Amino acid sequence: MLEVAGLHVAYGSTIAVKELDLEVGPTEAVALLGPNGAGKSSTLAAISQVTASRGRVRFDDQDLSGVPAERVSRMGLIQVPEGRHVFPTLTVEENLRMGQVAAAGRTDGYGLDDVYELFPALVELRKRQGYVLSGGEQQMVAIGRALVAAPRLLMLDEPSLGLSPRVAKQVFQALNVIRERTPLLVVEQNTRLALATCGRGYVLSDGEAVMSGDGAKLEDRSALLASYLGQVDAVAAEDTALD
Repeated sequence: MLEVAGLHVAYGSTIAVKELDLEVGPTEAVALLGPNGAGKSSTLAAISQVTASRGRVRFDDQDLSGVPAERVSRMGLIQVPEGRHVFPTLTVEENLRMGQVAAAGRTDGYGLDDVYELFPALVELRKRQGYVLSGGEQQMVAIGRALVAAPRLLMLDEPSLGLSPRVAKQVFQALNVIRERTPLLVVEQNTRLALATCGRGYVLSDGEAVMSGDGAKLEDRSALLASYLGQVDAVAAEDTALD
């Protein structure tokens, strides 16, 4: 579904991503792991054609070189950005309906009822404006808006960022349901949540893939993985918070 080869992203003299190769199959959920500054968000931006890059990006056998970002989304490559970017003066339901613009006539997407079933907390909030929502509620709206856009592949940038362990777990429970229907590429620093959802992963450090493999193998190498992610002291804390 997605094939990236030799991806290189630079901001002036700063190299953010170095010759990165990755793939996401049509039935896969894949994690992109790494510490802050590893190049994860730059990778998603380059795939979405929001950021200039070198290398090859193919989506459903179509070369995305030179394709405008708005057309990429209309092709079904949908991203939930870091920070959620909910429209503050629109209601929850109006925010969700905005996603229908990117559906571009595809009828195999998710309806509003599907979103409310995934995120029951939004049902009573459907008339509430975005600016009064909590961080977790905004994340649910952002993911729901992307689902209404009929994604053929859904990319999420740090979906658990800033959320309590309880709410983060709820969000990833929804992603476990979504992955049964839609392939995912998930940028995440919470390795346990990411690998519990994603069958395979890549670990980035300084813009390069330093490790890859299926989720079970990455979990088995947790000490090495934690050292790359700068999370050696956080592993026990994650265990406690998510049990």
